[in-house]
Amino acid sequence: MGVTRAEDGKHSTASSDPRPRLRRRFFASLVLIGLLLGLLIGRLTTPEPVQLLRAEAIAEGLRLWFDHEPELHAERIDGAIGLLFQAQGSARHGELEVQDARIRWRLQHTEKGLLLHFVATRPLMADWQGKAVADGWRLDVAVAPLR
Repeated sequence: MGVTRAEDGKHSTASSDPRPRLRRRFFASLVLIGLLLGLLIGRLTTPEPVQLLRAEAIAEGLRLWFDHEPELHAERIDGAIGLLFQAQGSARHGELEVQDARIRWRLQHTEKGLLLHFVATRPLMADWQGKAVADGWRLDVAVAPLR
């Protein structure tokens, strides 16, 4: 015998399949876990920035102490000396007296790191030498006026 009522799809056993929704949630959670693990691994492998520990005036110039070796760029502009360190630290300034010449120095923050510059009334020449020490890394900067 035929069915007397119209087939409209409203059966008592008809329900929507929950599996497609669960698949989306499952894959979204896998993507989120992968992203978080990637961020964690990236954070663990990124080296900490170099820190300037202290700056001391010495007889021939300046001595800088770092926790480990920084990347260094140097430039001489119109007789002034500029050293750019890929490091972090506090701003400082001072004055040196080398070979009867007054030399001012200043350590300041820039977008690219710490900038150390020396300025005097006469053109300057500089020589620097870094070496590893027991508690970090030391840079000696010898500054003198040109003769």
